[in-house]
Amino acid sequence: MTTSEWGEKSSADLMSRYVSKEMGYGVPKEGWRICLAHEFKEKRKPFQAKDVSLSNVFEHVGLGIRYLKWWYKKTQVEKKAPFIDMFHAQPLRQIYGAPLGGIGGGTITRGWRGEFCRWQLNPGMYHYKTVTANQFTVCLRRGGQTVYQQVLSVERPPTLQGWNWGYCGEYAFYHALYPRAWTVYHLPGQNVTLTCRQISPVIPHDYQDSSLPVAVFVWDIENKNDYALDVSIMFTMVNGSGHKDDKSGGHWNEPFHLEKEGEAVSGVLLHHCLAVNPYTLCIAAREQPDSQVSHQTAFTPKGTCSGLWSDLITDGRLDSPTGSSPPTPKGEKVAAALAVSCSVPAQGHNSLEFCLAWDMPNIMFGSRERKHTRRYTRYFGTKGDASPSLGHYALTHYRQWEKSIDEWQRPILQDSSLPSWYKSALFNELYFVVDGGTVWTELPEDADVSGGVRSKDGGLPARPAVVKEFGRFAYLEGQEYRMYNTYDVHFYASFALIMLWPKLALSLQYDIAGSVVQQDPMERLHLMSGRYSPVKAKNVVPHDIGDPDDEPWQRVNAYLIHDTADWKDLNLKFVLQVYRDFHLTQDHQYLKDMWPVCQAVMESEMKFDLDGDGLIENSGYADQTYDGWTVTGPSAYCGGLWLASLCVMCKMAKLVENEEAYKRYRDILDRGSAAYDKLLWNGKYYNYDSSGRDLSNSVMSDQCAGHWFLRASGLGEGEYQAFPKEKIQSALKSVFDLNVMSFAGGQMGAVNGMRPEGVPDRSSVQSDEVWIGVVYGLAATMIHEGMKEEGMRTAEGCYRTVWERLGMAFQTPEAYCEKGIYRSLAYMRPLSVWAMQLALNTSQKDQTTTAQTEATDGEQGQDLGETQS
Repeated sequence: MTTSEWGEKSSADLMSRYVSKEMGYGVPKEGWRICLAHEFKEKRKPFQAKDVSLSNVFEHVGLGIRYLKWWYKKTQVEKKAPFIDMFHAQPLRQIYGAPLGGIGGGTITRGWRGEFCRWQLNPGMYHYKTVTANQFTVCLRRGGQTVYQQVLSVERPPTLQGWNWGYCGEYAFYHALYPRAWTVYHLPGQNVTLTCRQISPVIPHDYQDSSLPVAVFVWDIENKNDYALDVSIMFTMVNGSGHKDDKSGGHWNEPFHLEKEGEAVSGVLLHHCLAVNPYTLCIAAREQPDSQVSHQTAFTPKGTCSGLWSDLITDGRLDSPTGSSPPTPKGEKVAAALAVSCSVPAQGHNSLEFCLAWDMPNIMFGSRERKHTRRYTRYFGTKGDASPSLGHYALTHYRQWEKSIDEWQRPILQDSSLPSWYKSALFNELYFVVDGGTVWTELPEDADVSGGVRSKDGGLPARPAVVKEFGRFAYLEGQEYRMYNTYDVHFYASFALIMLWPKLALSLQYDIAGSVVQQDPMERLHLMSGRYSPVKAKNVVPHDIGDPDDEPWQRVNAYLIHDTADWKDLNLKFVLQVYRDFHLTQDHQYLKDMWPVCQAVMESEMKFDLDGDGLIENSGYADQTYDGWTVTGPSAYCGGLWLASLCVMCKMAKLVENEEAYKRYRDILDRGSAAYDKLLWNGKYYNYDSSGRDLSNSVMSDQCAGHWFLRASGLGEGEYQAFPKEKIQSALKSVFDLNVMSFAGGQMGAVNGMRPEGVPDRSSVQSDEVWIGVVYGLAATMIHEGMKEEGMRTAEGCYRTVWERLGMAFQTPEAYCEKGIYRSLAYMRPLSVWAMQLALNTSQKDQTTTAQTEATDGEQGQDLGETQS
């Protein structure tokens, strides 16, 4: 089967059960599309201790015992959720769709079958409950009589039996092109098609509306009959999120009406009254001349709930008593309903608009030590009364959001040289910017992000302008690996931020830089090594900035698995990102502020050049994060990052006019490059490490990561070249031939480690995994080197596996193996798909420049010829 046939079959499978010919109203061609009746054949399980090979079990007995003790203390004594829970990995639920909401205000995920099923209102903390009563229902009326009423859900739940469940999924499909999604429902026997368009305000370079905790649902109704119909859509919502605190008592609902600037909005406010992080949900609709809005302030979402159903079926409207509902007794839940009705002419179209908003302005993390204020409060206040205004703003501004989204996405979607799967991957993987436990907060007036070391002493400003203006930003390593701004992974994911929300990327860098100069001498047991060492050494980049169940930004480096000294790549990744970010933003103040910090972290790396050859050496588990893949001596990965870091230090030294620093880094780079070549190059690729052990010549998929960052930063050639071009291209070809095409028939991306004889390296628990984010970075490197076809083939294997075969849409994991298992659902690293777009943009510019130069040279040659003649 050719690549193109394989891709077409893979996509077609998702829609194979769709029986209708209706394709909906305004649904785009590109994106991820699936029939609501589809069932994924392959059911994978999360990685567990039993999946570790016997040899690796013996190597990690100490780690296992230490982790078990730590886990017991965390869960049973402290009553907290461990930030990595090896005993309760999330099972695979193949149900998720595009999350609702903007950046940093919490998220609610709506599944591709329409269920509200993943909740992150408390910052960084998830629970996975499908709230049965949260639904859209359609009512069709003709001549004053209801002819059809249906919950738009394929489920048949054991509760709410008074409602008409079990919509036939073969007549509907879901289409996602984040931050929008469409669900098309053809109503069997009614000649009516509904298209629900879901819009969240996630807009590149927009730092106001992108922060809003809102989503809009536009229902387009197509009536293909020869007679008019009255159509009502009812939106029902429980006061809560399916969590046990829904029954804690004291919650209440109230109707509202808000009119301003000539626009009126009505709905219901659902006040969720908790001692910590209280919030208000809002369901609202815009009042228009040709539509009617009605509501039911409160109903009990249990039993048959036939009263609400009958209320709608009688006249397509809801009739509610006036006033607010009483607070709920303990043990009881309350819900609300909103209905909007309109007339749709024969062979005609009409539309209805709903909004869902939530207002949790002030947040406390698990430690409850300090109150943080969310970014959107700059525009809507901190009092917790903003829900009506949020709903009104969303319903009156969503068209402008869509215009901005169209302008951003159109050039890529219309580029016929790009495959459809890539367009889906590029936009849909962005879900994690919003749904990665993301927090975006205002910088408190008393905050000092410098770590206490002032600029004159080689530190930072206390309140850098970009942080003061654009706030603080943090996102999780993964929904299951619950650590904020995990830096070795952010190295890959950061391309999405720096290209789309660069101010947030720079703000994050200032926070990391401030923590670099800090130190915490308190001794702590590290689970991997079993040794005690300081929590945080000075001039070392932290692994992360904390756990949302504790207090992020206050206690850096929550990670306990490795000692800080094991993470030699973090400092190098900081230096590379500093220059990459400057290259893409041209923010000279940022470069000036970061230069002394970069010098400090490079000095802390120098001590690992044990033999003075200009190349740092590794020991233990220092290379990447392939736990258990022992590295001895210089390695392809860390060594490559080191050389690339020296290269950008040379460039930055020139920019800050520090000739002495330039000469020093240039000398180390020249000596290090020679040593790297001598110790690691084997004629085809760079060996995994230089130890000479049996597996040191394994082929690492990510061996060119340093060169990738140079190319992404406009370097890697001429004076700022760390690796010979022909060797990089040979290494990439070896990776493509072995790690990609010799693994799983070339259809699952690149395995981390491959033996030169063409079998996966199984020497560690992670060497035979595919890391999706690493694969996207590898594909970007190939594109930079003129290997676009190989890069696209490499990345396509991951997209097809995750989104079309394994049912992991909107929960792309960190890793999967060829068979059976996956690890860490909903992970940060796959945002690196945006590195591919940067590579494509760069290649396009290079080609344009070359063509213009050749044309100019040709014209000059012609002029010269004419002059001579």
